[in-house]
Amino acid sequence: MKAVIAIIAGPLFLLAISAHLYIKLIMRKQYDSDLDDYYYEVEDQHPAIAKYEKWSKITFSAAVIAALLMFLMIVI
Repeated sequence: MKAVIAIIAGPLFLLAISAHLYIKLIMRKQYDSDLDDYYYEVEDQHPAIAKYEKWSKITFSAAVIAALLMFLMIVI
């Protein structure tokens, strides 16, 4: 059981953390910082900002789930 969880959780964690860093470092730069001035009330409706927020939440959630799986592997 531990081996199966380790095979799933290890690569999932590395992939999720790598994707989250990519999102935070690369995708954040794709939209202009001046957009915050234009879209200060409805900034979540701008496509670039909405895409960044969506993928940031997805990759962070995947990293948390993988970390919980690794913790479960240690506890079992």
